[in-house]
Amino acid sequence: MTALEPTILWRLFHPGGRHARAVVLPGASEVTLMFFVDDVMDRAENFESMDIALFRSNEVRQTLVSDGWKDDE
Repeated sequence: MTALEPTILWRLFHPGGRHARAVVLPGASEVTLMFFVDDVMDRAENFESMDIALFRSNEVRQTLVSDGWKDDE
């Protein structure tokens, strides 16, 4: 991941045909974490550090996986 470049952290799919992904966008003073479902932004959250954004991304991923979503490789 390079500075100020959006990076896809993970992609998931649901057996019903839906797709989700998390994208992180590093900034000068904060990090933005965005979640997309079926190519529509579901939400964006700002954090003071990359570590916190990555932790939050993992929390959301684990919740989706526990709800039946699978890795989209």
